[in-house]
Amino acid sequence: MVNSSQVLFFFLTAYIDSGVLAYLYFTVVLLLYILIIVSNVLLIAVICVNRSLHEPMYMFLCSLFVNELYGSSGLFPFLLDQIFSHLHSVAAPLCFLQVFIVHSYGAVEFLNLAVMSYDRYLAICYPLQYNTRMTPTKIAALIAVSWLYPFVAMSFMVSLIPVKLCRNQINKVYCDMHSLVKLACSDAALTNIYGLIATFSTIFISLLLILYSYIKILAVCFSGSKQTRQKAVNTCTPHLASILNFTCAGSFEISQSRFDMSFLPNVLRIFLSLYFLTAQPLFNPLMYGLKMSKIRNIYFLSLIGVNS
Repeated sequence: MVNSSQVLFFFLTAYIDSGVLAYLYFTVVLLLYILIIVSNVLLIAVICVNRSLHEPMYMFLCSLFVNELYGSSGLFPFLLDQIFSHLHSVAAPLCFLQVFIVHSYGAVEFLNLAVMSYDRYLAICYPLQYNTRMTPTKIAALIAVSWLYPFVAMSFMVSLIPVKLCRNQINKVYCDMHSLVKLACSDAALTNIYGLIATFSTIFISLLLILYSYIKILAVCFSGSKQTRQKAVNTCTPHLASILNFTCAGSFEISQSRFDMSFLPNVLRIFLSLYFLTAQPLFNPLMYGLKMSKIRNIYFLSLIGVNS
């Protein structure tokens, strides 16, 4: 039995010996991280600088892009450091910090997507009352809740990490909450129960709001004009794609944490585990930047202005 106060490092055992391919992996991860930073920062700047984009939908998008930077920054620098490591160890405080970032990122992502679906519901179903219902105060409150609730919940969850640990080996390429709970010597039922409640309450509330919003949007589309349906398709397609992508990625990550997935090849488990934290930061800027005409047009006009 080892007291967690004496555990200075955790060892990540899911890494494979990549040999000379380590240089290739490092280059790919670095390029992906640079692409994530550039694409998300660029879209945040476009939204902030252009007053015509100071609308509720784009404020929520800005919050989403900030979260992509937050989540990817909790993983990519860590991966770059581990690729050339022989021991694949991580200091205990950094491991706890990564647990906090990874789980709060997922919760903020789901809540942001839920808030965006509510915004689309008001814009499409109540276009005349939209500006009176979606006030600046309400926008700020929705963004604040989508960030503060996960941060408070995760702070409490990290504080419940078992005091006594019997091992210091984590069978993943990064730290996560359930992997640490599995190292506990004593019964960690309280931590498991709180983790399940926090995870599924966030997912359930978010998906319930998303489902309600899209049922109402579909009802309006079927009974409305062609212009209404076109507006719904243009604004909701990237949002729906983002929801489906993140839900699938998150479902596998939760399943892998809670159940025995050893029947899957190790490389596939690593890939799908990393997909949860890498897909959205790449996927969202691409989808919203290319699909939403207002952002796309302003971006290309700015490029033309710079070149001229």
